[in-house]
Amino acid sequence: MSVPFRFIHAADLHLDSPFKGLGEAPPAVRQALADSTFEALRRLTAAAVSAKADFVLLAGDLFDAADRSLRAQAVLHQQWAKLREHGIGVYVIHGNHDPLSGQRARFAEMEGVHVFGAEQYEGRPAYRKDGELAAFVYGMSYARRAVTDNLAARYRPAAAAPFHIALLHGNVDGDPSHDPYAPCTLGELAGAGFDYWALGHVHDRRVLHTYPHVVYSGNTQGRHPRETGAKGCYIVDVAADKAVELTFAPLDAVRWTAIQVEIAGVREEAALLDRLEAACDRAAAEAEDRPLMAALTLTGAGPLHARLTEASYRVDLLHALRERSAASGRDPEANEAWLWVYNLEAGTMPETDLARLAGEDSFAGELYRLARRIAADPEESRTLAAEAMAPMNDHPQLRRLLREWRLTGEEELVSRAALRLAGMLATEEESE
Repeated sequence: MSVPFRFIHAADLHLDSPFKGLGEAPPAVRQALADSTFEALRRLTAAAVSAKADFVLLAGDLFDAADRSLRAQAVLHQQWAKLREHGIGVYVIHGNHDPLSGQRARFAEMEGVHVFGAEQYEGRPAYRKDGELAAFVYGMSYARRAVTDNLAARYRPAAAAPFHIALLHGNVDGDPSHDPYAPCTLGELAGAGFDYWALGHVHDRRVLHTYPHVVYSGNTQGRHPRETGAKGCYIVDVAADKAVELTFAPLDAVRWTAIQVEIAGVREEAALLDRLEAACDRAAAEAEDRPLMAALTLTGAGPLHARLTEASYRVDLLHALRERSAASGRDPEANEAWLWVYNLEAGTMPETDLARLAGEDSFAGELYRLARRIAADPEESRTLAAEAMAPMNDHPQLRRLLREWRLTGEEELVSRAALRLAGMLATEEESE
């Protein structure tokens, strides 16, 4: 007989994750980033206590490195102790970043906290606060960093459990943007007899399947510019009839965002700065009073394109925007809900009469027609992108960078490149 209960599903805490390449950032920004993974952990504890969760699941990569820092271990155990004070159990697996082979400090074992081993999968009972059995939780940690075996194939639910929850740190259906660790398919997870798969490894939250639920909670704190948007955990409510309800709880202490700003119709720098500042204002309003790391990309066609191609001009523009941001109350040294623009790029094009270009008998016209054809045919775009990137994919380090950069939407990348080149050629032809 099932009983209603509530648990927290979190993963990929990456405690003590380093933040590199921010030499220009003020000390307050660098400090906030250094502390962000720890603050997200504290918010996770607070969310579990506030929600009166019965237990917490952590699906791997609690630490950023196999040889985890003493600070990271001490803070984690401190937070677990707080959870136990409120009668909240903790179930943990380790992943590729923090395999059990890594060096660890010695901390006394804590009642109510279970860390699954790496020798074989096992199941453990999970209880409500009143002591009634709620579910069985199953898991298996990584013994080493690179686990390429299908760990999920070893999982079997216990016959007597009222609800079955499987913890797994792995790559479902070969997501190319992540390392292929503990590979498995969605089909085999959905058909394995578990009610909920609590997944880790992929840093974007995703619900891959419902009934049974197969869920990536994503990481708790964005670690670099490609990890944009809200990060956190899922609060999972299970009813007596096994109905499942997911509620996302944001935990991130600093949020990363990417903002695109059109230059069309802008003819002077003051107007461009106004437009950039307005875009930053909108992003800050959506950040839920969190500090914001913002990257801006200028897009579209306009009269300022030629100047924006100059690196020194973009640097001056960035510094002017930072001064405006500080003056408007978003100074990292004076405001907890600060905004720091760490990068400004230009992906603009020269002004071109595209209607005329579409019918023009020229190389630029032919290239523009090709770009439009590509934009209308995603399959052709993917083929062209694959051909263009094939030499890079043959190089191990470049292949890893491409995967980390998560270059998706190939059809958009190819068509944008072709459009930009067509505009540049047309401008050159007009100036001759």
